[in-house]
Amino acid sequence: MKSQLQDSFRALSDPTRRQILMQLSQEDLTIAEVTERFDMSRNAIRKHLTILEEGNLIIVTPRGKERLNKLNPEGLKSTADWFAYFN
Repeated sequence: MKSQLQDSFRALSDPTRRQILMQLSQEDLTIAEVTERFDMSRNAIRKHLTILEEGNLIIVTPRGKERLNKLNPEGLKSTADWFAYFN
């Protein structure tokens, strides 16, 4: 069974997902709003968001027909704690 930390590192390994996290650190965004900021399809963005959600780095909340994506600081904490161990 994969660990939550492994899922977080997988999510952080991709530069596009890191850019998405940077965007979500400024404001909550729908899939459409994230797609507008990147030169890729909605389907590709959805896959990136799914991996971020699996890594517990974002929280996705249904809002009508949309899904609102929000940064999850608690999800980042376990990853930060792992790195802090080596300081």
